[in-house]
Amino acid sequence: EQADGTAWMAFYCGTMLSIALELARTRPAYEDIASKFFEHFVDIVDAMNSLGGTGLWHEEDGFYYDCLAVDGRTVPLRLRSMVGLVPLLAVEVLEQATIQSLPAFRKRMRWFLEHRADLARHVSYMERCTTADRTCTQMRLLAVPSKERLVRVLSYVLDENEFLSPFGVRSLSRHYRENPFSANLENIPGAEQNLRYEPGDSSTGAFGGNSNWRGPVWFPINYLLIEALEKYHHFYGDDVRLECPTGSGRMMNLQEVATDLAARLTRIFLPDENGRRACYGSDARFAEDPAWRDLVQFHEFFHGDTGRGLGASHQTGWTALITRCMNMVAHVQEE
Repeated sequence: EQADGTAWMAFYCGTMLSIALELARTRPAYEDIASKFFEHFVDIVDAMNSLGGTGLWHEEDGFYYDCLAVDGRTVPLRLRSMVGLVPLLAVEVLEQATIQSLPAFRKRMRWFLEHRADLARHVSYMERCTTADRTCTQMRLLAVPSKERLVRVLSYVLDENEFLSPFGVRSLSRHYRENPFSANLENIPGAEQNLRYEPGDSSTGAFGGNSNWRGPVWFPINYLLIEALEKYHHFYGDDVRLECPTGSGRMMNLQEVATDLAARLTRIFLPDENGRRACYGSDARFAEDPAWRDLVQFHEFFHGDTGRGLGASHQTGWTALITRCMNMVAHVQEE
């Protein structure tokens, strides 16, 4: 039972819902499609949080885990990895003005929330008024974690001894550098499966030496996390503030956290005071040679501790999202 795979389906439904609502503005037939994805999203969220009593949520640890079915029992794999962060990405904010403009969608959503009270608890409602012109905005939040669970998971995300790197969010907690994760589900001596934090290339040839799920910073997930935090902030505003980094005493709202993560990603590419870019490590050509120093590649993933580029060097499709991160940071600096 996969926390990440299930959350990806919620993410898919939320994205399709958003697209259908946009299309329904001019083509009413899409209201039925929007209703379908709304109901699917809420069903998946309920399964992730409630199926079997607790779903894939571990209350003691405050984290989402994969679970294995072993001899008729469910065993959570209590490993703090990117698997438990993907549920944060499945979030959409529905503006009440949009809902009101789509009568068929509004009617079916109202029926669903009234007749499926067991599922409706996963849909949050917020009305926020501005003091300047006394205007109010009504919104509904569709998200896998509740506010409390979101804050608990983010306490790990923003911990520099766990996921938070100077260069973004790691795919595996740094905790497992000194404390490798070990599991022996068959209780057979010597049958343990172990996993250690590996911030760079894999120490084994498994998966072709690619270890981007075992510690490095991976751009697609980092960017989607930034976008998700912006959506959460749009809904919660300053009602949610937390330490960034964890334990620092420095309080931020979720938009400020998103900008901080974007700034960490930009450190991978921007030259330091010596003209060196973290993505090129100790290679002097890219700092000193005029023919090379302004050439920037788009690596597949990045060392979790140093920011050095790893894997393929031409993954422009997602790593080029650094341009929007740079724009976010520049906009804040201008203010």
